[in-house]
Amino acid sequence: MEKREQIYEGKAKKVYATADPELYIVSYKDDATAFNGLKKGTIAGKGVINNRMSNFFMRRLEKAGVPTHFVEELSERDTLVKKVKIVPLEVIVRNISAGSFAKRYGVEEGIRFDEPTVEFSYKNDALGDPLLTEDHIRALGLATREEVGRIRAMSLAVDRELSAFWQECGVTLVDFKLEFGKTADGTIILADEISPDTCRLWDSETGEKLDKDRFRRDLGGVEAAYAEVMKRMLAHD
Repeated sequence: MEKREQIYEGKAKKVYATADPELYIVSYKDDATAFNGLKKGTIAGKGVINNRMSNFFMRRLEKAGVPTHFVEELSERDTLVKKVKIVPLEVIVRNISAGSFAKRYGVEEGIRFDEPTVEFSYKNDALGDPLLTEDHIRALGLATREEVGRIRAMSLAVDRELSAFWQECGVTLVDFKLEFGKTADGTIILADEISPDTCRLWDSETGEKLDKDRFRRDLGGVEAAYAEVMKRMLAHD
């Protein structure tokens, strides 16, 4: 399958049309951004790691009963996916307090919740991706009650699958962001990516951050952290 015209370019990926109108090619970049694009940089090799890791988990999730956009890995940076219309929601599942949650509510990082929390935000950079209640989602016409329920259930299923896997790798899944899309027949499926860009991953023994927070917070060792989670993932394949 060959790339045709570029359909879209985001912060971390480019999307291309193909000869099949129902299939796109996603190409992962090494570009890194944070704080809604205010901080920009490059993480060498990030695109390769994110592509491979995302595809690895999409395949696992498919086997666990979570439908995804994944079709085929074409190269170290390119993947064939189903064409979807992205639901303009970012879904954040949190197992432990960290990042914007800790800052927003004035609590320390590292508090483990009794059960996972699910947040929705409006996928809109111009507005700063504001938090939404389920009532807001329906009022704005972003998704129906049934669709929100399905998205929530699928997100929690992803959390169970990923948390169990990372635990085997000596890694704690702190929180992560998901995006969903609709196929031509209206079916909601998991889209976007699952990677150290979209997940907070801490070493279970030391608490060392092994994700994009190293870039956000100028902690250094970003490439080494991404390589470490990739190594642990492959060791437990």
